[in-house]
This record gives sequence, C-alpha cells and structure tokens, in this order.
Amino acid sequence: MIVIQNTVISDDVAENFFVCNLEACKGACCVEGDLGAPLELAELEVLKNEYPKIEPFLTEAGKQAIAAQGLYIEDWEGDYSTTTINDRECAYALYDERGILKCGIEQAYLAGATSFKKPISCHLYPIRITKYEGFEALNYDRWDICSPACSFGAKLGVPVYKFLQEPLERKYGAEWYAELAREIENPTV
Repeated sequence: MIVIQNTVISDDVAENFFVCNLEACKGACCVEGDLGAPLELAELEVLKNEYPKIEPFLTEAGKQAIAAQGLYIEDWEGDYSTTTINDRECAYALYDERGILKCGIEQAYLAGATSFKKPISCHLYPIRITKYEGFEALNYDRWDICSPACSFGAKLGVPVYKFLQEPLERKYGAEWYAELAREIENPTV
C-alpha cells in the first residue's frame, strides 16, 4: 500500500499491467455492468452546462434515454452515474465504424466542442476510487472483460499507474503523480 497526501493506493496499481485493447474488447466497459459510469458531484453541473455541446455527438437512442431519464441517474445508495439505455449501455456511448464503443463526450472533446473530456471514473479505469472520511482509496478493479488489456499491458510492460498517468494527473495533479511514481520506482526501505 502506498500513502500519498489523502490517498491510499493499492499495490496492485504498481504491480499489475494494463493497456486498453479496444480491438479485442470493443469497449465492453461502456455496456457491461449494473449502472452507467460513476459521476462525481462536480461532474453533474458540468454535464448540465456542457450537454448542448455534447448532444450532437450522441446516438438517437442515447438522446432518447437522456430525454426520458435525465443527464444522469441517482442510485439506491445516493451515488450518481451516467444514464443508460435499457439498463445496459451508457447513453453517452456510440459505436464507430469498426463496431467499437466510444464515449460521445470524449468525441465532443476531441472535436473541440467541449472542455470536458469524459467522466473521471471512465478516464481512470481500471482504477476505482472509494471515498472515506479524510481519504480516498485507489484500487485496481479486475474485470474479465479487460483480460485483453491485462495481457496487452504485460506484453508492452506498462503498469497500471503508467497507463493512467494522464487521468491520475487530471484528478490529483502532476506533483501527486510524480510522488506516486517516485514511491513505486524508488521505494524507501
């Protein structure tokens, strides 16, 4: 376990390998599971403000689900997640010409339509954050649909924390990430 500021990071983040392999999984994480992508409270307001810029990048089914259910849903525990189509596929997801699910929010971002890249939970995957009073726990989430990403990461020699440098810096800052990298690469005895 690694402790940096108000975060506790599982050793799995340093010891396991991961590089998304969309050719193999086809973006299954956007359709599998019980709920949509977890959303932070601050992201709810961002979605409200940015939705008109994101909407043109979504599918008709996604737009209809959002019109019927709202921009996000609140679950039984009071947590928020993206709206889904028929309780499966994220309403913000779309298929590209190769049949790979992509994030419509990210497509809007890449087109320069919005400054919101995508929910941080998606950007940070396979790390999941659990919030506790006074600290956050970062854990590596093992999911069988990501097996191709694990083997691809191992083949390339890319540990989870290096694959996720950009979203970790987005969430916690460059100094935090540099400290994480130092702790992992040069541990003190």
